[in-house]
Amino acid sequence: MAILTLNAGSSSLKFSLHNNIPPHEKRCLFRGSFSHLGGASSIFSVSDGRGKVLEKKDTAVTSHARGVTYLLEWLFASYPDIPIDAVGHRIVHGGSAFSAPVRLTADILQQLYQLTPLAPLHLPLGLSIVEILQTEYLHLPQVACFDTAFHHDMPACEQMYALPRQWFAKGIRRYGFHGLSYEYIAATLPEHLGSVADARVIVAHLGQGASLCAMYKRQSMATTMGFTPLDGIPMATRPGSLDPGIITYLVREENMAIRDIDHMLYHQCGLAGLSGGSGDMLELLTDNRAEATESIAYFAHHTHRAIASLAAALGGLDALVFTAGIGENASTIRSAICEAAEWMGIKIDPKANTENKTRISSDSSKVSVWVLPTDEEQMIARHVYSVLQNEKKNEPIGNSKGTS
Repeated sequence: MAILTLNAGSSSLKFSLHNNIPPHEKRCLFRGSFSHLGGASSIFSVSDGRGKVLEKKDTAVTSHARGVTYLLEWLFASYPDIPIDAVGHRIVHGGSAFSAPVRLTADILQQLYQLTPLAPLHLPLGLSIVEILQTEYLHLPQVACFDTAFHHDMPACEQMYALPRQWFAKGIRRYGFHGLSYEYIAATLPEHLGSVADARVIVAHLGQGASLCAMYKRQSMATTMGFTPLDGIPMATRPGSLDPGIITYLVREENMAIRDIDHMLYHQCGLAGLSGGSGDMLELLTDNRAEATESIAYFAHHTHRAIASLAAALGGLDALVFTAGIGENASTIRSAICEAAEWMGIKIDPKANTENKTRISSDSSKVSVWVLPTDEEQMIARHVYSVLQNEKKNEPIGNSKGTS
């Protein structure tokens, strides 16, 4: 079975092709992305399953819709002997209804469009790609995999805001995101941590978008993102937690339109706003300006602060895991965070950290510290395979009450 995965971001489209998924075999034929979509051109890049670059070039592709068409044309020309059996989509928001991967039908698609107000900058893009494929490839099975599903069963005190209860009933609650990444890491924890995998673990998914998740028995107990992917720690271009009064102030006193506020919060804040330049952590680490240095320190401070808060929710901490772009590659950031958290019993081995080893904590550390690569695309492919296998067995394809 060949499964294509698609992950639509605000200005990017990530993709991968997986083959021979069952039962735990991991065979990624290729993965890649279109970056800078929405501009005058985009960059199309593809690497094989081992990371060898197969192609990288500028293209005239400027939209997600054209990107999907371009990708399929390239795929059919490059891999004519591998027909696509199904497509899996990362859908950012499943609302309170969807807590498991689900086969996409016209009815399900309409239900998801009704959730657009919960993620106005993400959901329309992802769903538009589904519609394009439904139109051009009518019989191709498509499966939605929700980034909120992993957090669906958090304790009630972590799901609710202190608002009148009527708003919770209308869907205003803490959903959490990066669920596919956390689900993948949770599945790999026993391989590395042994019995500690089911103890008190915090996973720090640090990338362009960043969040942390507190796990116990590999289930989500608390997470930093909430109603939207804007909440939590500062990110590349998103601010993280804000006093809600700031928004009402900007509307009332600065006459800012909601659309302009949305744009600012998603694209002009975070590290980019603090540094007055790039929101890319790797670029900031080579930037000698005081503003860049301050923005890096701000990120490390608030990530450490989030770790302490999540440890309180767990009643202690046994292991800390770093993942995603910054978490896997920026040893300087890991060092700054862990040094700040030494009071929690965290102590890293500087050499192991610099070399990006799997375990970077010292032998004397009371809390083990790990660097584990995430693979959201692999998780999507696994879900697609499971959904289609269940369908063949005449079992439920997925529903709104199950668990991921």
